[in-house]
Amino acid sequence: MSTTNHGEYFIPEPSKWPVVGTIALTTTVIGAVQSLHGDSISWMLPVGFALIAYLFYGWFGAVIDESLANNYNEQVDKSFRIGMLWFIFSEVMFFAAFFGALYYARTIAVPWLGGASNNAMTSELLWPAFEAVWPVLTNPDNTAFVGPEKKMGALGLPAINTALLLTSSVTITLAHHALRAGHRKPLTYWLAATVLLGVAFLFFQVEEYIEAYNDMGLTMDSGIYGSTFFMLTGFHGFHVTMGATMLFIMLIRVIKGHFTAEKHFAFEAVAWYWHFVDVVWLGLYIFVYWL
Repeated sequence: MSTTNHGEYFIPEPSKWPVVGTIALTTTVIGAVQSLHGDSISWMLPVGFALIAYLFYGWFGAVIDESLANNYNEQVDKSFRIGMLWFIFSEVMFFAAFFGALYYARTIAVPWLGGASNNAMTSELLWPAFEAVWPVLTNPDNTAFVGPEKKMGALGLPAINTALLLTSSVTITLAHHALRAGHRKPLTYWLAATVLLGVAFLFFQVEEYIEAYNDMGLTMDSGIYGSTFFMLTGFHGFHVTMGATMLFIMLIRVIKGHFTAEKHFAFEAVAWYWHFVDVVWLGLYIFVYWL
């Protein structure tokens, strides 16, 4: 349907991609759960990731084709913006649930088990040797609670990753300004720098996980500290991976000459998402690493 008439609204043809997305995400989640509870990686996990890659390639391609065919008018653009804002809001609530779990464990559950808030008798009857200290570390005299040997520090790799993401927030903003000004070369350079910074973040996060497993005894089985640490940083790492992938797709499109100073919502949407990822990491860095 042509949208040269501003009163018309583009309605896409029936698509298989929502179904593919449902199957991909379900397969990935089941594979992840099976891998966590098993002795090896479930075959469903790599299959799920492969389906997600196929979903990205196919669905992004379909949307790009629709955009290049000039099917989107101002009304569609407004709908996209509202939809992206609601999507980011849902992601905020997603991470809020895990931050809430971390807050509850640190400020309510651990002190309560240690005898705070008039619960001394409960502590004496259940786990008299428990010490209300965060993180709950391994205690040789108390097998009821298992924790890591020590907590992850805020300096070193976490500080480097914080600097990388903060810098990437600057580079993506510079790329956006270059796009709006019609400066294609600076746009390409700053966007490429953002992709490289995202990849560097993921590399150092893998290094951090290796250090946590090998040198600190910090695993998913390390009690509530290990669970909240890996759930928050792991899901954030997944979002960085998705964001870096989308940034790379935007880079390819920029190199091909896509986007204009007036029409570039896809670029803006990915930039919004990347800024959201940066803000979440700042929260993680403060509440997981420093406090």
